Amino acid sequence: MSVGLLLITHGAIGASLLSTATRILGGSCPVAVRALAVTDETQRDQLLVEARRLALEVDGGDGVLVLADLYGSTPANIACSLQGDSAMIRIVTGLNLPMLVRALNYASLPLEDLAHKAETGGRDGVLICASQQCAAMAEIDP
Repeated sequence: MSVGLLLITHGAIGASLLSTATRILGGSCPVAVRALAVTDETQRDQLLVEARRLALEVDGGDGVLVLADLYGSTPANIACSLQGDSAMIRIVTGLNLPMLVRALNYASLPLEDLAHKAETGGRDGVLICASQQCAAMAEIDP
């Protein structure tokens, strides 16, 4: 059994982040994960039906971690509607690449712990880089 991941984002943000994270991790994805793109053309009711279907698809028996891109937006509101369906759904908003990589790296954790790891990964991945740090990074990876 394992926790599944569902990314709910504006447009193709989730699919792009997933593709990038998978490449960073060597081309394989250690957990069942799907991305749901929210567009202006899709009705909220249809999105919720699709989100429920995808959540069921990725749930390996230990719940689903839903990562949404922007708190208070339609993707996050769809995620919150899912949470009302099940006690085994946790939501983290503010999806970014460090958050997703962290979630994928710790995919074997229980749902609550994975939600915390994802949240801290996203937060800890946001830094203001001083010019000395940027110069040092540029020398390492030109």
